[in-house]
Amino acid sequence: MAEFAGFNMPIQYSSIVSEHTATRQSAGLFDISHMGRLRFEGPRAHLLLDHLLTRRVSDMQPGMIRYSLMCNEEGGTLDDVLIANLETPSNRHYFLLVVNAGNRAKILKWIAPHVADFPDVEFRDTTESTAMIALQGPKSAAIAERLFTPKVTQLKNYHGLVTEQMKKPCIVSRTGYTGEDGFEFIVRAEDAARVWENLMLAGREHGIEAVGLGARDTLRLEAGMPLYGHELSAAIDPYTAGLGFAVSLGDRSFLGSDALGAFKAAPRSTKRIGLSLTGRRAAREGASLVDSDQRTVGSVTSGTFSPTLQRPIAMAYVAHELATTGTNIEVDIRGTRTEAQIVPLPFYKRANS
Repeated sequence: MAEFAGFNMPIQYSSIVSEHTATRQSAGLFDISHMGRLRFEGPRAHLLLDHLLTRRVSDMQPGMIRYSLMCNEEGGTLDDVLIANLETPSNRHYFLLVVNAGNRAKILKWIAPHVADFPDVEFRDTTESTAMIALQGPKSAAIAERLFTPKVTQLKNYHGLVTEQMKKPCIVSRTGYTGEDGFEFIVRAEDAARVWENLMLAGREHGIEAVGLGARDTLRLEAGMPLYGHELSAAIDPYTAGLGFAVSLGDRSFLGSDALGAFKAAPRSTKRIGLSLTGRRAAREGASLVDSDQRTVGSVTSGTFSPTLQRPIAMAYVAHELATTGTNIEVDIRGTRTEAQIVPLPFYKRANS
């Protein structure tokens, strides 16, 4: 266990490799209650969120979920988020914004003056009154269908609904952070232990394992998914990070849109890339990248030994002129040069995805 963003979080239950492999081959269950959950409700909630987020919200139909970014006026990334348009069984509509745990306080402070401009929008931070659990892996649908209405397993990717689990309210989304099929559940805090136990029992015959933050990181890295504080920061714009798909400029104005328009038009100086390393040693954050002329041309942002691929992998930012698949480069791992090659992202992609 370790403290993370004000929560006492499991790093591992058994071993990182065992939990990682279970998620890739069968199913893993993750406590992700540390993620921030912010609720917006009211006739102009969509307009407020259109002002705050890089993706358009106004055209989202109930049940839709979008990956988006929140940027400052200079176009730097404040957080990457999920925004969901949800409808209750009683036909109440609201939006749920899921933010990174370590950014929750910063985002609350950032949006406060903008919420004040929309007095008809009801805004609530529901993080501490709710819990969030992720079920990930190829067997996740088979497990979920034992506990939920068929509508849950019929959800398309990046869609969600408000339903029940044993007559207790539950938000279900077909989303995740592992590169596998799966679901994320938001329940009342007092119901969390029971829902967790039900999922573990329903998944027992499928080899489900509880998974901690350690394997969550190796899984997302194999899937080429950025992590705030590593691949993303206020000093990195979405286009440099390769996340231009999460920016809807068009005919709209939002926080940072002018700067992002300029970033989109300008040539890139650096680019986020994937690296496959030789040997068995993993490159860690901050390791330097060195070209054939012995110049430092970039640095590693995340690295690990991949349990699935059985080789060291890393994500990094490198000078744009070198960011071509197949380019050979060296990584300085604690004073020792290790050969590496630039490879496409993601490192791992599940079958039929």
